[in-house]
Amino acid sequence: MKKIPVWMDCDTGTDDAIAILLAHALEELDLLAISTVCGNTSQENAFRNTHGVVGLTGVDYPVFRGAEKPLLQKLEFATAFHGENGLGNVELPIPEQTVFRAEKAWDALYACAAAHPHELRLVATAPLTNVATAFVKYPELPHLLHSLCLMGGSAGPGNITPAAEFNIYIDPQAAEIVFHSGVKLVMFGLDVTLQEKLVEDDLDELGASGSKAGEFAGACLRCALEGMKRYGINGVSMHDSCPVMYLAHPELFDGEEAGVVVETRGSITNGKTVTDLYSDKQFPFKNALVMLKVDAEAFIRILKKRIVSIE
Repeated sequence: MKKIPVWMDCDTGTDDAIAILLAHALEELDLLAISTVCGNTSQENAFRNTHGVVGLTGVDYPVFRGAEKPLLQKLEFATAFHGENGLGNVELPIPEQTVFRAEKAWDALYACAAAHPHELRLVATAPLTNVATAFVKYPELPHLLHSLCLMGGSAGPGNITPAAEFNIYIDPQAAEIVFHSGVKLVMFGLDVTLQEKLVEDDLDELGASGSKAGEFAGACLRCALEGMKRYGINGVSMHDSCPVMYLAHPELFDGEEAGVVVETRGSITNGKTVTDLYSDKQFPFKNALVMLKVDAEAFIRILKKRIVSIE
């Protein structure tokens, strides 16, 4: 079986960490490298957290540092859900054998895409600052990639404001560049990512699995779960695992082609992904496959099985 080459761009908080572990554990995927960006937490934390998560896999995946702040927006973090360190205040050691790479994320991503023309899948589970920087510096990159699978946006309401989802809101100017780049884009917004959740029993099961990755997952997601309980929701959605799962199991998802633009000027609607999915008025283009449904039961079953397989 020929594996699917994958690059992940993350702001490694709790759900990014699970997505990295899932990408490692899905036998259909060939995780080539990871780049880090500010978002859920600082660039410093995201970079350190990513190395710690990579240490759990036992594979020395290359990790490249990217942007430390959005293109124009004021820097904001999501500490209420991801803790002060981004991993639910769970500390992971950086493996002793870690090689710290000086090459910037956007340069390394371009080199990887050039080495795998029209095959590399870019998975972005963070604000799109790194991706936009890469697309501006290397205008041919959007067409070198096979596709960009993005966790971000919403055809409906947001989660950081009534209009906007967190990843897009943190750097809407970067998102606007990406959505207008011509890259083959698959969007996993809140419409689909909120449909699946790990509940407290799932975290207990992961924690008691005897797997080091399972024990970590059960512990680091507690902070996010407590954050959701404050809103009356007894479960934590695995937002960032959706694009990863899709690459290996596209049959679990269903979506529609749509035109999508990003609001960058509105004081109330800043960061809103405006789609023509539910409008009689259509944009003159379709630039994204917007995922709208997922088989939540199968998604959670596969996720837990693959995470605990990491010994």
